Amino acid sequence: MSDPSSGHPHESGRYEIRLKGHLDSRWAAWFDGLSLTNESDGTTLIHGPVADQAALHGLLQKVRDVGLPLVSVTQVDPDQPDAPAIAP
Repeated sequence: MSDPSSGHPHESGRYEIRLKGHLDSRWAAWFDGLSLTNESDGTTLIHGPVADQAALHGLLQKVRDVGLPLVSVTQVDPDQPDAPAIAP
């Protein structure tokens, strides 16, 4: 049996979930307190730490329930600050 505290990268980490459309900041509570950033390209970036794959799947179900199209889900480097990635 493997040690669950071994920190496998696919089990936990920081994620950026991009949606087409804008959400108000009040939706942060619905998304377990993750940060929401409305981008100038008309998308919303939900970002922050996600405990494990089960939590990630729960967030994706919430994305589905909101009804905005999912653009992308990206796992980011855990050493990267909790801020949205800025495209050049």
